[in-house]
Amino acid sequence: MARELVYTGFMTLDGVVDSPGGTAEGHRSGGWVAETEFVPDAFALKGEELAETTALMFGRRSYEVFAPFWRDSQDHAAYKDIPKYVVSSTLRDADLVDGWGPTTILRSDEDVENVKQSDGGAIFIHGSAELARRLSDADLIDRYNLLVFPVLLGAGKSLFSRGDRDKQQLQLRESDSYANGVTKLVYDVMH
Repeated sequence: MARELVYTGFMTLDGVVDSPGGTAEGHRSGGWVAETEFVPDAFALKGEELAETTALMFGRRSYEVFAPFWRDSQDHAAYKDIPKYVVSSTLRDADLVDGWGPTTILRSDEDVENVKQSDGGAIFIHGSAELARRLSDADLIDRYNLLVFPVLLGAGKSLFSRGDRDKQQLQLRESDSYANGVTKLVYDVMH
């Protein structure tokens, strides 16, 4: 049985995933997650994911942002020793962050497919919008765990490709809404 590849992330109501943590991430309106009233229940999905994650996957830019921060973060200590995969045509082994567990560089969608066919549990993709779009277009993502925020940005990185593609049907696995306007949407991709 293939390993499940799960994209997890914060998204605005208009589908933008760009710069949820701050303007330093590149978007002039970055930081929209922190600007939304904090309701602990709205973030419970993140804790559930920690228990389910057996590997992490990133694009190069997201890896370069997350790895040095998460390596030393107590909130992400559970991720320290699990396998990580970075999909990049330019990253070198010498560029990998020391002290953050085993990390493998994947060069192609075929390499991602091979990892999915290996033994193990769920692989979670955090950030990495460009990688997620590419893997979605290649029909390699199995589930979306989304926290949708009541914000409209109009422009920015989108999780989904705007190009013409074959229809991809999703099935709602779980949903909830919270007092701060955040909505949890968990979708299985019908392959």
